[in-house]
Amino acid sequence: MSVNGEVRRLKSEADEPGWEVDPDDDWGLAVVATVGRQLKLRREAKGMRAAEFGTAVGYGEDLVYKIEGGKRIPRPEYLDRADEVLGAGGLLSAMKTDVAKVRYPKTVRDLAQMEARAVELQLYDPLNIHGLLQTPEYARGLLLMRRPAYTEDEVERFISARVSRKAVFERDPAPELSFVLEEWTLRRPLGGKVLLRRQLEHLLDAGQLRNVELQVMPMDREEHAGLAGGIEVLKFADGSVVGRSPAVANGRPIYEPKQLRILELRYGIIRAQALTPRESTAFIEQLLGET
Repeated sequence: MSVNGEVRRLKSEADEPGWEVDPDDDWGLAVVATVGRQLKLRREAKGMRAAEFGTAVGYGEDLVYKIEGGKRIPRPEYLDRADEVLGAGGLLSAMKTDVAKVRYPKTVRDLAQMEARAVELQLYDPLNIHGLLQTPEYARGLLLMRRPAYTEDEVERFISARVSRKAVFERDPAPELSFVLEEWTLRRPLGGKVLLRRQLEHLLDAGQLRNVELQVMPMDREEHAGLAGGIEVLKFADGSVVGRSPAVANGRPIYEPKQLRILELRYGIIRAQALTPRESTAFIEQLLGET
């Protein structure tokens, strides 16, 4: 096959790793099935066979059938090219928003939806700088260290998911955000000193926001209420609360008042043991000067 005299290789399934649909994600399955059905209907209405359409968009016939059958998630460029070839007037390209959400792991998507509704978030991660505070470059550095290693496609998916969650900082009215950071996570140059320096600069910028409080837990503290693991407490406008911690209910969302009280008590003590926001800003500035 050639285009303008040059051999053109159509993309196969081997070229598209990581774009399978999660079989346990009912919403994702429904979205991909709907998009696939629309692609097939428009292709057939245009009188194009799958092989002919695949050649036009640069994909093999088998992959076209899988996308139309809801077995594969179409890439954004696939939808753009299909929109152009089928003369859909932007309707197929418009599906990229929902399709992009399907690529996020279901647990991350569910968490992002809760974060988008919360009016107050209390967050503590003892192992890493919290995902909402990570720069994309720092997040990539962390993800590339995972063993067994993630594929490059999986790394991009997780980074996209973390970046999408940062919309919580752009809401109006803005939610109240409280973070407690461990000193060691701010000192260890994971991914290199350049990435760490940019990350520290980003923390200082975030700490300047009126609705954000950053506190650092120093390593020299002789008492620490957070040794049982991370904590997330999200509060909503209707007065309801949801929490999560690996130390309670195996990390599943918590709604029961007694367990929520335990999480809020631990988080309150952790905050009291940590540096104040003003002290924490000065501490991060000091670390930045040393990096």
